[in-house]
Amino acid sequence: MMAALGRCARRLLLLRGSPARGARAASGPGGGAAASVVTPPPAARAPRQQQHEEEGDMVAALRKNPDYHGFDADPVVDLWNMRLAFLFGISICIMVGSTFVHYLPDHGMRKWARREAEQKVKERERLGLPIMDSNYFDPSKLVLPAEDEE
Repeated sequence: MMAALGRCARRLLLLRGSPARGARAASGPGGGAAASVVTPPPAARAPRQQQHEEEGDMVAALRKNPDYHGFDADPVVDLWNMRLAFLFGISICIMVGSTFVHYLPDHGMRKWARREAEQKVKERERLGLPIMDSNYFDPSKLVLPAEDEE
């Protein structure tokens, strides 16, 4: 099983480095298919090599520190940076954020409206008036225009 995996890995590495990787078929003037090999210019290969170097640095850090968290190559600094990042990023943000949300003012003044309605109900019960009346305003206090002005 391991030998088969090794052979597959070698084949993939050989295919990865072969220049015919960018080969494609194109139809020629005579109608037949002609194969042409397209290789990327050297400038296009540079980022891939840089990426491999970065992967090599990460592999070296993983060999030095198997509990690598991605903050620093030094294991002690990496551990403390991870702890601080999670302390500030998770714990403090959740605590401060939930406290902030808890002390936000009443959205839409719903609590105020309920308290005001309860006060009005108690006042009307104390005065002996019905809790609800069909008139929004007291009709005796309304100033209406005279009938001959219309």
